[in-house]
Amino acid sequence: MKRKWGMCAKIIILALMLSLAGCGQSGEGKVRLDFMWFSDGGEGEVMKEIIENYEKQHPEVDINLVEVAFKDVKTKLKTMIAGGKPPALVRINDTYEFADHAIDLTEYVGDKDKFIGQFEDSIQPFYVINDRIIAAPMDITANGMYYNKDLFKKAGVEVPASPEEVWTWDEFRTALQQIKASGEARYPMVWDFSGHRWSTMMYEYGGSLFDKDLTKAAVNSPEAVNALAEFKDMHEEGLIPDSVWLGGENPNNLFRSGTVAVHLAGNWMMGSYKDITHFDWGVTYLPKEERRSSVPGGKYVMGLKNTGVEKETAEFIQYLSTKEVNAEYIEKSLFLSARKDNKDLSYPMDDKLFAVFTDEFKNTSPQAAKDWGNQKVMTKNAGDLTTGISKALKGELTPQEALDEVAKIFDETIKQNNKQP
Repeated sequence: MKRKWGMCAKIIILALMLSLAGCGQSGEGKVRLDFMWFSDGGEGEVMKEIIENYEKQHPEVDINLVEVAFKDVKTKLKTMIAGGKPPALVRINDTYEFADHAIDLTEYVGDKDKFIGQFEDSIQPFYVINDRIIAAPMDITANGMYYNKDLFKKAGVEVPASPEEVWTWDEFRTALQQIKASGEARYPMVWDFSGHRWSTMMYEYGGSLFDKDLTKAAVNSPEAVNALAEFKDMHEEGLIPDSVWLGGENPNNLFRSGTVAVHLAGNWMMGSYKDITHFDWGVTYLPKEERRSSVPGGKYVMGLKNTGVEKETAEFIQYLSTKEVNAEYIEKSLFLSARKDNKDLSYPMDDKLFAVFTDEFKNTSPQAAKDWGNQKVMTKNAGDLTTGISKALKGELTPQEALDEVAKIFDETIKQNNKQP
């Protein structure tokens, strides 16, 4: 009887051990990696193909792509971490907030400097935090201008065909006025409801969010105030509708309707707009004032700690980071690669469209990368910038007053950060 009970006890203990392994084990005894994922366009389907190929090469691994809306990623991730059940890895753009929960990839990538050196220098602050590699870059982003070729043609307006022909802001504004006067467009231009996208104009006017040392807010400088005043004037002239920034109307849907001449957005919209067939569209260069500039960004893949599958997660992240796999992902997803050696790619669309965004990234102010890489502040206060801009557009505050208010908030966060050990 004792022998039988001993055997039963061993079976029970083994069953408990397997159940406690949780998401680290699939039903077939494989190592399961839950991958939290959001999509801007069709890149989710591309990632499924890459996962399928990886699983064929690594039959012991089962990768479960858990798709969520972009707006829900941070909330769901916080909830899962707090509940002690984080996913193995996540696609993310806001890395700083989760840096303490991320696997340090340094011990897995071999030569740390060689690994970092593969990627664009300007995005390093987003994935190397406190000397730890807390994520791997997937793609980079740049802001730019999509335009409706049909509406421009009807208005008799030609767009710059090369970087040497880039409009000044006065010239661009004149072009929008000409489009408005033609009566062919519902709106001459729409602009994403985003402080990140608005700051494109601010950098072109010579402004910045912070000083060069990131020790004090500079968002209320004369250059930044001039940019916001111009932005407000364009709304008041009817060149940009109030309905986007003050009414929540979706600029993507407006541009897709064929009734808007210009959409200032990011290169990630390429995948969303590729299926437009009822009008001809293209990409042209952003205007300049004191200088040319876009605003850099990107998406990253981060592995989470306390999952029991850290080793397998890190190996998959390394696989995604390789030149060949990254090239496949970038080409099929219609993105820009974060790798320095993946610039000459073969897209299933006109390569000139991607060349414009690449040129915008190349001509971006270094301060823009420093500002938005200052995640200690921007993770907390990016929404305050958008709120300040909106207050100026509503007329609740002057552009100077609105940006003074934002600067005060930024400085308070910097002060609080400096108090932390």
